[in-house]
Amino acid sequence: MTRPFTSRTSPIAITMGDACGIGPEIIARLYRDALTHGCFVVGDVDVMRRAAACTGGMLAVARIDAPQSAFDVPNHCIAVLQAEALPDGLATLPVGRIDARAGAAAARCIEQAVSLALRSQVAAIVTAPIHKEALAAAGVGYPGHTEMLQALAASPGQSAPPVRMMLANDELRVVLVTIHQSLRQAIDAVTFDAVLETLRIARRAAAGWGMTAPRIAVAGLNPHAGEGGLFGDEELRIIAPAVAAARAEGIDASGPYAPDTVFMRARHAPGHPDEFDIVIAMTHDHGLIPVKYLGVEHGVNVTLGLPFVRTSPDHGTAFDKAGTGLADPSSMAAALAMARRLAQVVEG
Repeated sequence: MTRPFTSRTSPIAITMGDACGIGPEIIARLYRDALTHGCFVVGDVDVMRRAAACTGGMLAVARIDAPQSAFDVPNHCIAVLQAEALPDGLATLPVGRIDARAGAAAARCIEQAVSLALRSQVAAIVTAPIHKEALAAAGVGYPGHTEMLQALAASPGQSAPPVRMMLANDELRVVLVTIHQSLRQAIDAVTFDAVLETLRIARRAAAGWGMTAPRIAVAGLNPHAGEGGLFGDEELRIIAPAVAAARAEGIDASGPYAPDTVFMRARHAPGHPDEFDIVIAMTHDHGLIPVKYLGVEHGVNVTLGLPFVRTSPDHGTAFDKAGTGLADPSSMAAALAMARRLAQVVEG
């Protein structure tokens, strides 16, 4: 059977996500519709059987005992590595509701997948959506995947590696300086060091994808990038000096540009060649709205700076669709495809 990697045969781990959301269902639909050989789910066998049933038709679920066993499972059969120490009765929880047990299980699946990645037992991790309120209800002290993965990736006795969130599709790549915090807090978190570190992380990540000299545009924080200080001076005091420092290090960075137009300039589309390879955005919504507007079903979340490849769909748990079997797996398929591409670069 053909395996997806050339230099080292390593499986891809897919975390189950919140058992009460659409994560298990889009994974089941992914296994039904896509080439999933060499992939396995870190999750709960019974939850995945429930998800397979609700997506229509017969779809086999096989429990495996080790990551490498994923290659022994035929395509279109869901290989599940039963996560350790999960709460009981996950498959009986009502879908579409916040539940602390689902939050605890989602966190446990992530922890186990990261442990496998740090031991080089998987080539990449693809994470299904989690619910932040369910995590909080379970006492998990992280607001989202990015912060949790960062903490789990830290070596014993060492500080956590600096990471950044990137959302990407075929037309845009956007890396964020700040992520899951209030807008007021995010503005305070836009510092010279944070912007410069984001530029460094983006350049290193791009080099791993084979882009030796990525053209990086830096979006401003204020309207019209501050209009020379008339609408705010963060561009003058913080962002422009960080761009200059990055350029002094050999990074092809420019800006700050007006955030309401820079994404159009960076968009790669038929008849519209891009001016930039990556855009750095200061805040979560500044950066993610333009990517998601182009189609949530095509977007992929990538965590830059981790010692392993991690991708995710760019949507949430969609409790309103959970249990219907109708959730669109396109973004999950895109996340798996990108994980495969990045893992090939990392391994190859």
